[in-house]
Amino acid sequence: MAATLEKARVSKEGEFVVIDAKGMHYRELNALIEEIINQGAKKLKLINVNGQRFIADGLRGDYYIEIHGVAGDDLGAFANGPTIVVYGDVQDGAGNTMNAGKIIVHGDGTDIIGHSMRGGKIFVRGHVGYRVGIHMKEYKEQVPVLVIGGTAGDFLGEYMAGGRIIILGLQRLETYPEIVGDWLATGIHGGAIYLRDEVDEDKLGYGAKFEELTKEDLAFLRREIEEFCSYFGGDVDEIMNAKFTKVVPLSHRPFAAMYSDSKEAGH
Repeated sequence: MAATLEKARVSKEGEFVVIDAKGMHYRELNALIEEIINQGAKKLKLINVNGQRFIADGLRGDYYIEIHGVAGDDLGAFANGPTIVVYGDVQDGAGNTMNAGKIIVHGDGTDIIGHSMRGGKIFVRGHVGYRVGIHMKEYKEQVPVLVIGGTAGDFLGEYMAGGRIIILGLQRLETYPEIVGDWLATGIHGGAIYLRDEVDEDKLGYGAKFEELTKEDLAFLRREIEEFCSYFGGDVDEIMNAKFTKVVPLSHRPFAAMYSDSKEAGH
């Protein structure tokens, strides 16, 4: 990285190394972030971010990154440990195949947030788009959690194999005031989705069903909502004092019956 570019783009602010991303190509920005981390920085603040992609992808360790602006596609993909706080919106695929760490978004998200997420947590203050939580999974104690303060679009939790999704519906869109879109949890075969509202059965996709909440569910919801409110504000008791709908798999092999040679066909 040219010294003149570093001098123009990088400054110090207390414990933070500050990068001005205005007008930078995403490759330049990510190369500069990598260079600064390799020099020993643990806390970074990125300002004037405007859609640059792949920020913090594959980052391993307890780094803290603030992003001011709109983070582009695949923010924190394959991340393993960092905390990423976005003061703005995120575009498609934030937390894609994330293994550990946190992404905290003070705005809205678009589509496929948490795609194939396998650990860590994502908190979004506002709304998210389509196919959020698609292919989420878990392994033993590695249980990813996705908490959305607003609403979600169609195909939420599609092909979900594990993890937990919470949609709070604290904000509603004028154009589509329902808490979730259609084809909810299509093909789900693991994990659970919690919606802070009553939901019609015709919203459910193939392989999904409703289930009564347990005491363990309510304790889990309270913990995650407390954390959500610690970032964005809100009254935990007021949020909890509402009807929650739980969605779970009908079967661990929802499409088995489609294959005539399957021993589990029809089960």
